[in-house]
Amino acid sequence: MTGWDGLVFAPRLDWPILWALTGVCALMVGLALWQGLRGWWLRGLAALALIAALANPSLQSEERDGLSDIALIVVDDSASNHLGVRSEQTQAARAHLEAELDSLGGLETRIVSVPDGPRNTGTELNTVMAEALSDLPRDRLAGVFAISDGQVHDDMLELSLPAPFHLLQTGEADDWDRRLIIRNAPSFAILGEPITLGLRVEDQGAVPPDQSRFATLNYSIDGEDPSTAMVPVGEDMEITVTLERGGMNVLQFEVEEEPGELTTRNNSAIVQINGVRDRLSVLLVSGEPNAGQRTWRNLLKSDPAVDLVHFTILRPPDRHDGVPVNELSLIAFPTRELFVDKIDEFDLIIFDRYRRRGILPNSYFSNIARYVEEGGALLVVGGPELASADSIWRSPLGDVFPARPTARVIEQGFRPQITELGQRHPVTSGLEALVPATEDGPGWGRWFRQIELEPERGQTVMSGVEERPLLMLDRVGEGRLALLASDQTWLWDRGYEGGGPQLELLRRLAHWMMGEPDLEEETLTATAEGQRVTVLRRSLQDEVGEVTVTGPDGESFTLELTEDAPGDYRSEFDAPEIGLYRLSEGALDAVVALGPQAPREFEETIATADKLRPLVTATRGGVLRVQDDLPELRFVREGRAASGRGWMGLTSREAYVTTQLRTAAVLPGWAWLLLAAGLALGAWLREGRSH
Repeated sequence: MTGWDGLVFAPRLDWPILWALTGVCALMVGLALWQGLRGWWLRGLAALALIAALANPSLQSEERDGLSDIALIVVDDSASNHLGVRSEQTQAARAHLEAELDSLGGLETRIVSVPDGPRNTGTELNTVMAEALSDLPRDRLAGVFAISDGQVHDDMLELSLPAPFHLLQTGEADDWDRRLIIRNAPSFAILGEPITLGLRVEDQGAVPPDQSRFATLNYSIDGEDPSTAMVPVGEDMEITVTLERGGMNVLQFEVEEEPGELTTRNNSAIVQINGVRDRLSVLLVSGEPNAGQRTWRNLLKSDPAVDLVHFTILRPPDRHDGVPVNELSLIAFPTRELFVDKIDEFDLIIFDRYRRRGILPNSYFSNIARYVEEGGALLVVGGPELASADSIWRSPLGDVFPARPTARVIEQGFRPQITELGQRHPVTSGLEALVPATEDGPGWGRWFRQIELEPERGQTVMSGVEERPLLMLDRVGEGRLALLASDQTWLWDRGYEGGGPQLELLRRLAHWMMGEPDLEEETLTATAEGQRVTVLRRSLQDEVGEVTVTGPDGESFTLELTEDAPGDYRSEFDAPEIGLYRLSEGALDAVVALGPQAPREFEETIATADKLRPLVTATRGGVLRVQDDLPELRFVREGRAASGRGWMGLTSREAYVTTQLRTAAVLPGWAWLLLAAGLALGAWLREGRSH
């Protein structure tokens, strides 16, 4: 097609000169008018003809090819738009729109899909639509159609659409859903102390009138057997739990499914709380002063989280000076209060080179043995006293010992060694790597005294002279006991022959005895980074079985573990979806949570037009439920209402592209000059006759 673009100029002189000449001509014509010359207007026309000749006016025309209008269809492919019958409704609406647009003719249809946003950001429909619009010419946009449940989670952008925006809303009018909301939960908690979490069970949508106003809530810690409570719907509530295990605890809450609700993906929630100890209470019972005593005291006092009670014998009762035993201390030491009344308040008891001297009766030692069997922790550091007739092994406390002293004290230099079992045990594994190794073995210094032991049970993780047991660990009933057959760890602390990892060894030993999860011998743990899950299995065994993984959808699969280091087995897998994964291997269980249990897509599931209505209103578009009908499409003039009962409109843009540009002079230059001369002659003749 051809179109006229208007009048254009190609002046023979620069525009400033041309405007100056125009001003001079206007001044001369005005002077002629002021003098009363009858031909003034002919003079003006002659001047105008001269100016036109210099301005060189031309008529411009274009050869144009028309362009088709564009209709954009935005399809919501997020998780919430797949609930119920929404997938079928979306497919039907898309097919209908494509057919209607094709029947109108002269239209180009473009379709974009809106998936779930990365990192649980929900449905970013506005962002995807803005990106799609940036890739197409705005002057060809005839209309935008969104097929969605209306649950969008990004901010409304300043799109300034030149065409109507329509929403074809999926979902059904009688949809309803129940969800669980965690209103507040701490990130950490003190072990053994109750913590309070705020929850709310909420119904949304067209809730049936006969629906119960109470819900059944099940909650569990680290996959243990769940507890059950009846909770009100639509009210804030609090629930109290107590953590007993240190480290990360996974709490799962789940509301039982009700018939007819839209989805159960928002019926559960996961809370991860780090369990920490408030303060550790340690009782250190020392015999006569020795070089290692200060090492223990400094180690325990340097930790601000440790409350230390130190019971020591500063003056041995076997010194024959006539002073009664009950007068050896400046103040009466509360032995009954410590070893009977309040013994269960201690997290750890340490006997450092202590011998029986009549100060603690056998009934107290029996009570200490009972304390260990019922969950307490006992560390015995043995010197020559352990092999003597006054050894605490010869008291009722000996019943819980993992080994029997032979009464032999070995006085010779030796370098402590990590046993084969110790290479796998978390208390001693990797200790050798902390000190540069030598050709003879570990790079740490020697010790010079060891008490000979005959093992009866337990685990030997370090050995000394001729591979005799040096450090033994054992579980006694519910408690733990460690037996160190030497009193010379202080040589490492003093740096003798290069020293050794004394601080790390004692720290691990104390933490293992107090049940820290990171130092358990048999553990199954899982950590997640994004969708990648790393499974770790620590074991003292040479082989472990396969790990069974159960996903949030109830489907299970198995993993084979590979030994990375002595006692450490590992495997990885990519989780197909976010949620709670349960892992089991033999008697061990673990859980790992990926993202929120109820993703953002399932926080609000009832279809709505409210979030997109401002854009619909601003562009004179419309909203139609797919459940009710599918619209007829028609063209409307720009600025008119673009929707009505059963129909939606598009605005024809009549866009084009110029293929050829033509120009033609209004008059040739000589014609302008001839016209100017004729007008000037006419003015002269008219003014001549007037005289």
